[in-house]
Amino acid sequence: MIKKEMIAMLLAGGQGSRLGVLTQKVAKPAVAFGGKYRIIDFPLSNCINSGIDTVGVLTQYQPLRLNTHIGIGIPWDLDKNVGGVTVLPPYEKSANSEWYTGTANAIYQNMAYMETYNPDYVLILSGDHIYKMDYEVMLDYHKANKADVTIACMPVPIEEASRFGVMITDENGRINEFEEKPEHPRSNLASMGIYIFSWKALKESLNALKDQKNCDFGKHILPYCRDNGKRLFAYEFNGYWKDVGTLGSYWEANMELIDIIPEFNLYEEFWKIYTKGDVIRPQYISADASIDRSIIGEGSEIYGEVHNSVIGADVRIEKGTVIRDSIVMRHSRIGENTHVDKAIIAENVAIGKDVVIGVGEEAPNVAKPQVYAFGIATIGENTVVPSGVKIGRNTAISGVTTLADYPNGELPSGGVIAEKDGE
Repeated sequence: MIKKEMIAMLLAGGQGSRLGVLTQKVAKPAVAFGGKYRIIDFPLSNCINSGIDTVGVLTQYQPLRLNTHIGIGIPWDLDKNVGGVTVLPPYEKSANSEWYTGTANAIYQNMAYMETYNPDYVLILSGDHIYKMDYEVMLDYHKANKADVTIACMPVPIEEASRFGVMITDENGRINEFEEKPEHPRSNLASMGIYIFSWKALKESLNALKDQKNCDFGKHILPYCRDNGKRLFAYEFNGYWKDVGTLGSYWEANMELIDIIPEFNLYEEFWKIYTKGDVIRPQYISADASIDRSIIGEGSEIYGEVHNSVIGADVRIEKGTVIRDSIVMRHSRIGENTHVDKAIIAENVAIGKDVVIGVGEEAPNVAKPQVYAFGIATIGENTVVPSGVKIGRNTAISGVTTLADYPNGELPSGGVIAEKDGE
């Protein structure tokens, strides 16, 4: 029988609805990040850098791009005969077939996969955070404390603590209690959704709660472990960690990459971030172009100006066009004399000429004010924007749009245009 000390289970099935049109056709972990990466590259690279060579990736919502991206795991050196990376979608079983209904239910449905490796420890990860972490150091901490469960936590400002699951520990780091999104937090140690379980404890708790509806780690498994005398410890992490769950935090995390000395360095030799690289031509910057403080992906052609922006691979920006404080993802085309200010433009978007994006005062979004906020104009993938229109802030556009969709040639701040694209 194969024996692995620790295997990782990466939860990548989330829809990421707070990213609005960015995740309409693609799972959140597959959303592009930093010009050449996808969000899932970070936990996968952490695994291989931490010496973990067996990773199950649990997918569910819109998995196609994620599956294509991961393939057989070559970029992360996870194409192994034994172990390696395995994509685990929900599947039909003889008695019943059901979708994953909660984070723990998804892990429970893959018990047979984990059994194959008979691990001593199982590392549970989310597929939608940007960070670098050595899971081996966390495992050493888990062993030293003879823990049943170790939860990675990070100190957050106390006024933000009510957004997280908060751990209350003794002086040795042992968790006495925890509160899920407490109104009046008694600690500022927030759970990062990264857990190491001893296999026995994980198996016992999943089996005990197998009939629990929407079974979830934070809400059900951890309380069960605590109430049944398991040893729970908090592992404090002090590095860079970003949950890119909202358009605001996603935009911010991208913008932080272009600081002169970025807080999060993508290019450290000893802790590489691996990704599936498409071999394409080098970038072309014309003599008249002007670029500052930006990341420009390979194969891109720049004839206009780019300031303080992150441009993906194979993007074309025509002459007279100015891009500022924006993210433009791969394969998008932006026509001549267009001005883009604080926008997120997804993959394969075509924008006409003489368009102004990010104009006027902010106004709350008419459809989803809590999603389309932060003053950002968001354009979903495969969208077409006709020439000569003006688009305000806190707006969302998706689908093939025509001039008729823009009364007076304008989409005012807070507006939404969602066309059906041939579905």
